Amino acid sequence: MKVFKFGGASVNTTERIKNVGAIIDKYKDGQLLIVISAMGKTTNALEKVVEAFFNNKKEEALQLFEQVKQQHLSTAKYLLVTHYIACEDRLKSFFTEVEWLLHDKPVREFDYYYDQVVCIGELLSTTIVSFFLNETGIKNKWVDVRDIFRTDDNFRDANVDWEYTQQKVTTEILPLIKSTGIVLTQGFIGSTDENESTTLGREGSDYTADIFANMLDAESQTIWKDVEGVMNADPKLYKEAQLISELNYNEVIEMAYYGAQVIHPKTIKPLENKRIPFYVKCFLDPNLPGTVIKKQALKNLPPIIVFKEKQVMIQMKSKDFSFVGEKPVGQLYHLFEEMNIKPNLTQNGAITFTCVLDDRPDKIEKLALEASAVFDVEVAKGLTMLTIRHYNKEVFEKLTEGKTILLRQQTPDTIQLLLGQ
Repeated sequence: MKVFKFGGASVNTTERIKNVGAIIDKYKDGQLLIVISAMGKTTNALEKVVEAFFNNKKEEALQLFEQVKQQHLSTAKYLLVTHYIACEDRLKSFFTEVEWLLHDKPVREFDYYYDQVVCIGELLSTTIVSFFLNETGIKNKWVDVRDIFRTDDNFRDANVDWEYTQQKVTTEILPLIKSTGIVLTQGFIGSTDENESTTLGREGSDYTADIFANMLDAESQTIWKDVEGVMNADPKLYKEAQLISELNYNEVIEMAYYGAQVIHPKTIKPLENKRIPFYVKCFLDPNLPGTVIKKQALKNLPPIIVFKEKQVMIQMKSKDFSFVGEKPVGQLYHLFEEMNIKPNLTQNGAITFTCVLDDRPDKIEKLALEASAVFDVEVAKGLTMLTIRHYNKEVFEKLTEGKTILLRQQTPDTIQLLLGQ
């Protein structure tokens, strides 16, 4: 049994959906669990819907959601003939799920509404792909993953209830794969015990696939992307990016920790636990070898470069020039936990504490306000964090030329820099 995961870029046009069908067709005689993300840009579009709704702009939210609806209906019409009506009926049921919420008024926190709306993207894309595969003779069974993945109510970064989810995978998914051959479902989303939709964090579709691979004891897992495999840098940001054909679990965990977008930070552990080989392959050219990640020793890796844009630096300074000791820093970390904030970098001085965060305006403003009760607070936005693993002088100088270095942290293997404009 294999687990495949297709990202949003692989299903963002009718031609690419047909291409996904051609890839799956080559494996249809085996057993497959397929996880598919929302179509490219859909998550961003749905985020704008949530923002408008939460700001009490109901008509704007409904108009923005109408665009999402029409895009998916149009895609279904181009792809389907005999299965279109059935597909349309299911899509409309999901449209209603969101519109019912949008006609109300926000009375809960933003993250709750985010999950109820954004989760629809995966449900829409998988519905269309599943009907397309069935219409073209690739028999599959569509499953709403919210009926399988039980989570807590930590909206936007929910934690999976492994025991409950394993039971559902064993009693429902495994028999379905054995009888049908191919099961197609969503990544990124789950549900609480009160049937409220949750999401597993951005890029959480990879994590979904890994959990399935672990719980199904899969022989392998493959993520299909629009790149040759795992690169040592984002080729859109670093022209000299090169393919890394082999990696081990530890190196990929390090890459994920520092923000590499190829692999989700929570992804590797479920695979490592059962030593399941993990492939990253190109859906644009399935014949390329890609990257294999497994338990192995590695030598002579190239510098691995990770850019994180839209970073915010918050500098907190003691108001009375007293040392920033355990108590005030402990108060800050309590705030981080309370607000579900994970700093990308922190640095202590005698009377200062600095942290670097992703730019989430709602949380940044709240954190700065809360911290100002104890510290003098300064906030700087629009920054970039650069991480280089296995760095050398040449690469360091090239990437920092003409840049203002605001913060720097360094170990023998890794250097991290916060860069200004």
